[in-house]
Amino acid sequence: MAAIISCNCYSSLAASKCISPITKASSFLRTQNLPKYTPQKHVQCQLHNEQQKGRPFSLKKCAISIVLAAELLINGIPSLDWSPNAYAANPTFPDLSVLISGPPIKDPGALLRYALPINNKAVREVQKPLEDISESLKIAGVKALDSVERNVRQASRALKQGKTLIVSGLAEAKKDHGAELLDKLEVGMEELQQIVEDRNRDAVAPKQKELLQYVGDVEEDMVDGFPYEVQEEYRNMPLLKGRAAVDMKVKVKDNPNVEERVFRIVLDGYNAPVTAGNFVDLVQRHFYDGMEIQRADGFVVQTGDPEGPAEGFIEPSTEKTRTIPLEIMVDGEKAPVYGETLEELGLYKAQTRLPFNAFGTMAMARDEFENNSASSQVFWLLKESELTPSNANILDGRYAVFGYVTENQDFLADVKVGDVIESIKLVSGLDNLVNPSYKIAG
Repeated sequence: MAAIISCNCYSSLAASKCISPITKASSFLRTQNLPKYTPQKHVQCQLHNEQQKGRPFSLKKCAISIVLAAELLINGIPSLDWSPNAYAANPTFPDLSVLISGPPIKDPGALLRYALPINNKAVREVQKPLEDISESLKIAGVKALDSVERNVRQASRALKQGKTLIVSGLAEAKKDHGAELLDKLEVGMEELQQIVEDRNRDAVAPKQKELLQYVGDVEEDMVDGFPYEVQEEYRNMPLLKGRAAVDMKVKVKDNPNVEERVFRIVLDGYNAPVTAGNFVDLVQRHFYDGMEIQRADGFVVQTGDPEGPAEGFIEPSTEKTRTIPLEIMVDGEKAPVYGETLEELGLYKAQTRLPFNAFGTMAMARDEFENNSASSQVFWLLKESELTPSNANILDGRYAVFGYVTENQDFLADVKVGDVIESIKLVSGLDNLVNPSYKIAG
């Protein structure tokens, strides 16, 4: 029997809703036991009640929604019972909007910088031209250096003019460290200027990366404590109140040229403290060590389904599956929303602080019909399309993003089902984990 995809087309592509009305089994289906997918699907666009709801119908937007639906039918959406035929489903900074307008930001480092709970226009004006160097380097040959030189001069001028404001924005306890970083940033920009004058194109990108690391560290030094209280019902769960980083080492099978890859992942507890805290707690338990990659289809890479009948992590103290709520941070809000998708909340045009923009965006898999069913299964997004920019696809606002792969992300596409996660190790941020259950139950 053909599956029918219902595409309710609203006045914005961000409101596109394409859900497969499959029947939910009484228990989760095991991935390896499900049949292979055969792409015989019928797409139906429902236009009923749109005029009554005051939402003008757009054939073009509905067509785009159908394209997205078809793409997701072919690839599937991350869910706990995934198989090739399974589907899924801080303060506002208005004065900074001019700095981040334009095409969707796809660089994971930039996404993490803009996701910090700070409001300092001066430092953003240094950050933006340094990030623009990446676009300048797309110009062929040494001609790119003329554009890079303009970027560097703009960033240097912004730093010189705004340094006092940047220093004033540093948290009191971090002022000395932040000031030291700013000094390194100034020296580094002079070095980059010399690189450009020497017409050494190959040296530009590494120096740019170094300078943006300084900028990101300065911006983190502007965060003074954790900016909000987590909802009371989730307050005693493992929480990541800040950032952390892990290294995931994957042993690659059936590839004579590559034995293993190490992926650096930055986890964002400012915008997803429950989700990131749950993951760090599992990492400290070595939950993922030795586990195989369970899905790799060109759309996502997914793992986290333990052996046995359980679909997630069994809490030793309760002998029950530990689940966490759907957690979404909306731009303009001081704290995340829990338990409901943005679509269910009617926030069709809302933007998420951590969007599915970057190759290697990390999020929690869950049952399609249970928002609060996530436990241990995670996925990394591989698919990148101009049809799915930030907040205009069916993943933003439906799945909890809590980090980005920041190093070696391009190699995620080489990971295959059966490759083994040798280890995931925390390299920074353990001090930001509160209520760690791994210390209690070992």
